[in-house]
Amino acid sequence: MSVELQSLWQDQPVVFFFLRRFGCQVCRWMAAEVSKLEADLRSSGVALVGVGPEEFGLKEFTEGGFLKGSIYVDEQKKSYKDLGFKRYTALSVVPAALGKKVRDAASKANAEGIKGNFSGDLLQSGGMLIVSKGGEKVLLHFIQDSPGDHVPLEDISKALDISSEAKAGQMPVCNDSVCTR
Repeated sequence: MSVELQSLWQDQPVVFFFLRRFGCQVCRWMAAEVSKLEADLRSSGVALVGVGPEEFGLKEFTEGGFLKGSIYVDEQKKSYKDLGFKRYTALSVVPAALGKKVRDAASKANAEGIKGNFSGDLLQSGGMLIVSKGGEKVLLHFIQDSPGDHVPLEDISKALDISSEAKAGQMPVCNDSVCTR
């Protein structure tokens, strides 16, 4: 079944979290982080939607309960292209994956017992899009520069003008056993 993203914001504002891939340890941690806002989002009438670039790893991601929202798959990666989410090259992904932001994010994931794998498309980047009800306004458009980049919870709340008591977790760190295999 095909769903157009714009149909999701017709009746409510939406936070779209675009994952690099469902097996990515850092993406799982980021999904768990943004899910800390889910109750506040829901009570404010805002939907939380995760989008992945392929079905590979979706079952494990869903069973792990990493994202407390709806999950969609964009196999053609059309929304990823339209929103400017870049693809790494085989040469650029290694330094990006070994960067401090990724190491920090992987460390936080490890601390919270979140594991990942290296199956699927390793070259896709992700980001976040927050759209107002009816789609009149893009409240936030964030494009990852590094696989460890993410939007802080307070920035999401601020973009939507909602209050939240959610506390940011410790971001995981990427090391040889996590990012280089």
